[in-house]
Amino acid sequence: MEHLTDVSVEQLQRALEDVEGKKATVRLTAAIAYKNGITQTELAEWYDVQRRTIYSWLTRLESGSLVDAVYDGDRSGRPRKLDPGQHEQLTELLQESPEAAGYDRESWTPALVQQCLADRFGVEYSKPSCRRLMKEAGLRYERSEPPRDAEADTRQTGQSGRWRPQ
Repeated sequence: MEHLTDVSVEQLQRALEDVEGKKATVRLTAAIAYKNGITQTELAEWYDVQRRTIYSWLTRLESGSLVDAVYDGDRSGRPRKLDPGQHEQLTELLQESPEAAGYDRESWTPALVQQCLADRFGVEYSKPSCRRLMKEAGLRYERSEPPRDAEADTRQTGQSGRWRPQ
């Protein structure tokens, strides 16, 4: 199927002057290349996207304003379980030791953050989401040097590192 039959290269170039951002620029540049004979398959390889993504870009550019078509619409996603104030409280809490927060642990773990979220805010998060929250709070996981008997130590603690504030 032929795309952009009613759109000229000059129109695409003018639109390119009016857009901001990498995504919009890439989409218009791909459309210009398409108009100059590059196939959708080649464009997909150039931009490391699937061919159907190129198809979607070209289809969007055919309908309506070129400048509007290169931008993504709002994607609300799932609302956060913590409001901004609670998120700030959690960030501050994670900067302290778990002991200061009333837990009998030396360092934060995703499981402990999960428990803390349930205790303090009444919300449930998955462990991967707790890791994301820990990273957002500025914690980074540091692997520790394995002891001589690394296998025995890992069995006892269940981990070979700890989360620390940056």
